[in-house]
Amino acid sequence: MKKFIYIIAILAIVFASCTKDFEEINTNQNSPVSVQPSLLLRQVIYDYGEQMSYEGFAAGNLLSQHYALLDFNLFDRHDLKSPQLGGNPWPIFFTNLRDNEIILKKSRETPAFAVYEGPSLILKAYMAAALTDIFGDVPYFEAFNGVDGTVTPKYDLQEDIYQNEKGILDNLDKGIAAIKAYTAAIPLEGDILFNGDLNAWVRFANSLKIKYLMRISNKVNVSNQLQTIFTAGNYIKNNSENATFDFTNTAPNNFRFAQLRDGDFTNFVMSETAEEIFADLDDNRVTTFYQPFKNSNSNEFNGLINGINASTTTPSPNDYSLVGKIFREDTSSLDANFMTAWETSFLLAEAAQKGLITTNVETLYNNAVTLAFEYWNTNLPATYLAGSANLNAVGKTPLEQIITQKWIANTINGYEGWIEFRRTGFPALKNVAASLNNGLIPVRMPYPADAAALNAENYKVAETATNGNSLDVKVWWNE
Repeated sequence: MKKFIYIIAILAIVFASCTKDFEEINTNQNSPVSVQPSLLLRQVIYDYGEQMSYEGFAAGNLLSQHYALLDFNLFDRHDLKSPQLGGNPWPIFFTNLRDNEIILKKSRETPAFAVYEGPSLILKAYMAAALTDIFGDVPYFEAFNGVDGTVTPKYDLQEDIYQNEKGILDNLDKGIAAIKAYTAAIPLEGDILFNGDLNAWVRFANSLKIKYLMRISNKVNVSNQLQTIFTAGNYIKNNSENATFDFTNTAPNNFRFAQLRDGDFTNFVMSETAEEIFADLDDNRVTTFYQPFKNSNSNEFNGLINGINASTTTPSPNDYSLVGKIFREDTSSLDANFMTAWETSFLLAEAAQKGLITTNVETLYNNAVTLAFEYWNTNLPATYLAGSANLNAVGKTPLEQIITQKWIANTINGYEGWIEFRRTGFPALKNVAASLNNGLIPVRMPYPADAAALNAENYKVAETATNGNSLDVKVWWNE
């Protein structure tokens, strides 16, 4: 018995000595306990830009009808709840908004990181706008804080996300103010958009303000705000100032679409909508974005109607124009596109055409077209703007011309083409051949199944507001 008690005592001493320093012993002293903002900033910009470039091309370009699918095409038939090669951007938004929130918090808690406050506010506005424009009402004001906040945030109204304090427009203003107020000498590191140039971030923010003011311009009087930005002139004006970063020709930093296996790549072909638009404009960028179909006798281009019933018809890829070689063989000439001079100029042209700013519409439009051709490394024919692409071409409206040209240039950012179609009705998209959405073109993406599983109570409210998570309930700025 004494021997037994002695053994227990020894074990108790050993256990006590082990547990006393357990946390210290089992902590890797060489592992950082906090990620530096410079590393997170680089990660957020790259991850969001890379993933959304792929998403915008593989899924967004189906919604905007730049491309169509030959097979495995439930998404192309508008069963948006069945993503295949793309079509689930929800986790991309929430992962990167969460990481960006860490940068923002660090910038406000640690004086040495203050330089990151402005860029992180601008990125938050940029990503949040894309999120709400695609889905509508989403978790926002209570979201992105992880363990420091609630894991079941409520869904906020799009109207509030755009206009309330700490919303999209407010964060852009505060981001600009934070940059202008920054006087320390510590540089912004990890910035793969502008290499630490804070003035470039201000130009970026002002271009985004133009974009988002135009997006809500059917609901809110934004004329004075737009005129103020335009008169000041501090926005992205030329392609050297674009908010982009370059892809390479080799993995892992090449355009991800190029990494698809050959059978998946050849599944994407020119849409019939695109064929008609490029032919009508006699637009030589068709050779940049598409390839002549193999069975052509004279390097012709042929598009497929979106949303065929692939179970009853099996079209050959040799009969339709495949995706351009630039997206497969030479991706070093491609960018992850956040905001560009041509998009800004098209937005201002639209603002002028609608009387929201005072300036010459055609000058802005012609400049935007010129910048878009330059961006895509395609020569602008001398007669292009005098023909069917002229702002005042017979049978076209100026708004149709502006938005159609922006649609063409947004080929790598297809969600934008779909969003602008929803907002303006241009370019005219076709009904898909075998619709799984009652013949209607969707006006929002559905919330994914994860949203219902992980945040059931708040999801129920949003589901009810969208008529059962319907694709056909318009977002606020589109009502």
